[in-house]
Amino acid sequence: MSRFYPESKVEIQGFSAKCYDTLINTASLGLYDKFIKKAIRLIEIKPDDTILDFGAGTGRNALLMQKYLTGTGEILGLEISEEMIAQFRKKTEKFSNISITNQRIDQPLTLEKKYDKVFTSFVFHGFPFEIQKNIISNAFNALKDGGEFVILDFNEFITDQTPLYFRIPFKIVECRYAFEYVERDWKQILTSYGFSSFNEKLFFNNHLRLLKAIKS
Repeated sequence: MSRFYPESKVEIQGFSAKCYDTLINTASLGLYDKFIKKAIRLIEIKPDDTILDFGAGTGRNALLMQKYLTGTGEILGLEISEEMIAQFRKKTEKFSNISITNQRIDQPLTLEKKYDKVFTSFVFHGFPFEIQKNIISNAFNALKDGGEFVILDFNEFITDQTPLYFRIPFKIVECRYAFEYVERDWKQILTSYGFSSFNEKLFFNNHLRLLKAIKS
């Protein structure tokens, strides 16, 4: 399958998709596992939360979120990579409250209900700005009043002012959309789409951020 956005690096296919978790663990020297567990804990998931996972990947995040759910809590993942979807289903097959569907997050969503949380992890930065606006609208429309849009991604910074240990791999690995993403004021942008009451947690010398925004 060809990419919808050829300049993006968040549409992962083939070998990279099949070995995604292993590649991330190896590239981060094992740090990613500890980081993602902490970040998901800081989402403060409630036992009965319904969660929509934008760009759900292999199911790694869904399994971590599921640990905080009881009762009517459930997770629906949206993903377009067939390799990722296959891994997601295999990893989560024991949990009746986790499911996934092949669905683009940049196109209008047809959902049967509203959700308490929309979560996206290191996906949002990889789209053109006009498409990111569509994703924000989709998140807003998918949420209940008072629901949370949770974005785990890069923080805002000026790339050439970051330390070399971060700047060099960032420039090597990331697409041009990421360079544009980190220089935008996302709280202001999200406010214009009806979100408010922002809360953020910063990681890795403030280069990564867990940003939570409430649907007003």
